[in-house]
Amino acid sequence: MPELANPFPAGTAPVKREYLLTVDAKLAPVADDDAAEGSTSHSNGTTDLCGDAGEDERPSKKAKLSASEKRKLSKDEKKKQRGSNKGRRWQKVRDDLDLCWRVASGGTCEFGTECRWNHDVPAYLSAKPRDVHFPSASYLSDAPPFVKSVVDTEAGEDGEQERSSVDFSTKCPVFEETGACRHGLKCRFLGGHVRKAEDGSLSLVQDGEKKTRLTGATTEINFLDGSTQKLLRTKKYSLPITDAYLRELEVQNAKEGNPKFNAKDEPTGTPQETSEVNVVENPEQKSTADSTATVELHPSLDSSTEAIAAQADTPDVPIRFAEKRRLVWSDKTYLAPLTTVGNLPFRRLCVTLGADITCGEMGLANSFLSASKEEWSLVRRHPSETMFGVQLAGSKPSLLVPTAEVIAKECRSGVDFVDLNCGCPIDLVFRTGSGSALLDAPGKLGKILVGMNRALGEIPLTVKLRTGVKEGKNTSHKLMPRMSSEWNVSAITLHGRTRQQRYTKLADWDYIKECVEAVRAREAEEDLPRIPIFGGGDCFSSQDYWHCVENYGVDGVMIARGALIKPWIFTEIKEHREWDITSVERLELIRKVFLASHFYAEFGLNHFGSDTAGVNTTRRYLCEALSFQYRYVPIGLLELIPGRINDRAPLFRGRDELETLLASGDSRNWVKISEMFLGPAPESWSFTPKHKSNAYGNEESQG
Repeated sequence: MPELANPFPAGTAPVKREYLLTVDAKLAPVADDDAAEGSTSHSNGTTDLCGDAGEDERPSKKAKLSASEKRKLSKDEKKKQRGSNKGRRWQKVRDDLDLCWRVASGGTCEFGTECRWNHDVPAYLSAKPRDVHFPSASYLSDAPPFVKSVVDTEAGEDGEQERSSVDFSTKCPVFEETGACRHGLKCRFLGGHVRKAEDGSLSLVQDGEKKTRLTGATTEINFLDGSTQKLLRTKKYSLPITDAYLRELEVQNAKEGNPKFNAKDEPTGTPQETSEVNVVENPEQKSTADSTATVELHPSLDSSTEAIAAQADTPDVPIRFAEKRRLVWSDKTYLAPLTTVGNLPFRRLCVTLGADITCGEMGLANSFLSASKEEWSLVRRHPSETMFGVQLAGSKPSLLVPTAEVIAKECRSGVDFVDLNCGCPIDLVFRTGSGSALLDAPGKLGKILVGMNRALGEIPLTVKLRTGVKEGKNTSHKLMPRMSSEWNVSAITLHGRTRQQRYTKLADWDYIKECVEAVRAREAEEDLPRIPIFGGGDCFSSQDYWHCVENYGVDGVMIARGALIKPWIFTEIKEHREWDITSVERLELIRKVFLASHFYAEFGLNHFGSDTAGVNTTRRYLCEALSFQYRYVPIGLLELIPGRINDRAPLFRGRDELETLLASGDSRNWVKISEMFLGPAPESWSFTPKHKSNAYGNEESQG
């Protein structure tokens, strides 16, 4: 039987005819990946980094336009019509009757009756929502209800059913992993770590053996203590390397006829006019004779800076590039730093699926220096992350160099590399001179990189960048060789699009190859050590990955959207195969990580907490993850494999009801999936998807 032609236009996923709902149906709405990349959740817990997002802007119903009116719409107007939900707001959902955390953990509150929180345990338990029951693998099915329910009652002594907030048959994910649960009586899985006495009272239990044995393997690291936060907030944190370097920049600029330059401010002129001063950390880096790499200081510097310079034989002296840790990334997979969804629980999921290198979400340097708790949470690392980096964004040395120095001091053993973001295209970031704006300011970029390298000590510095700022004006082939030879960058990742292109065109892998060859030529010419170079853009399968590695000279491919849509891509890459994953296996990945006895949602609970607030924060991020994963078209439904990341899917049904549900673009169904594992969502809780098209039900898409 001859193959059936794809009834849809080019750029459409070739779904087999028997799975199409109707050949006359419209394609699924376009997912706006520009908006997705621009959104973040860590600044004050709510901010979206879309430059045109108003605080009071809310999703509104689209106006109906005639065919002629639609044709007249400009590209920007069309984008605004489909749009994204901007200014999304989130709030914590707490218990109606909140219990003092000291009492909840089995202790005694020092404030007694003056405490603002409730101390009445029986009253709290009677008002507390029923325990959540996490289903085991045997509870999952590809037919409704997909997860078998647990009876929500307990048998009383008289044989009748009576309600209780504690379910002794449940298991607490945090307790099962660590041997203790810090939320105590407030835990929504309380029955898993509590015992009931004859008088009806409850007592918390701990597994001391497991707690001792697993503490090192489960405890997150890179926490900033309260005293350090206070020093940062009050600007009393000691930064000798930064102080010396910024003084040096002032002296250099004064000698070059720019007396108005202040290292704590922007250099005079626009980014394009910034002087391209080559500040080299150690001009004789190719020789091992000079091991001091001392800073040339001006005689007028104060005594404290002179004292720093005098310590030539102490660890405070900047180390040479040759003494930095070397990054050996051959045959390693790299999960890109991802906004909102790329949090610690998602990174843990990807690690268990085969990701070797992980990097935290982009953090803003000025927020790190102001001791923002939300920003510093981005550097937290799980022990399972064997190669972990922190990504920073900023616009000038006076922000990025001190941030690098603080991270080097406070997280030296918990950070394997620090990445400078020179690729973020978002308006709000670009307009401050950060992100991809640095591509047009090579002089300033060089000063930033040299200063950060000094401040980081032995910690390697890497850079993530785009091909350029404006379409048709690529510049990375000029910058990347300088990063390797002059500015001592330890690794480079290049996204094959300009800032202006965003995601509107395919990544330019031919240009990525040109940039790699330029770096390798400079390394050979100057006898420099070979640094890892990863490309990025449109990789969505094992076939894509290995084709790029074998044909474009890169050491690997940084995976971003591909990991958001199908986290199992790392397994495919490692095993050189395309995985036709079943619907139950996909549901199992939400519940259970591949080849491990942990839940995806459990990772969230261990990170965000297992109390009411933590459960619903986990629910929110689970829905965020599903807002990407629904876009996956199972390869068993395709006429041609592998699938392509930019193909739009026609409306289709899955091979079973669960597969159809997982393909739903209706955000209400994502909440429904979260309820299978986290219990019913509270009435006061709601999820606003990033894209407006996901906020409205589409009956056809439900099959």
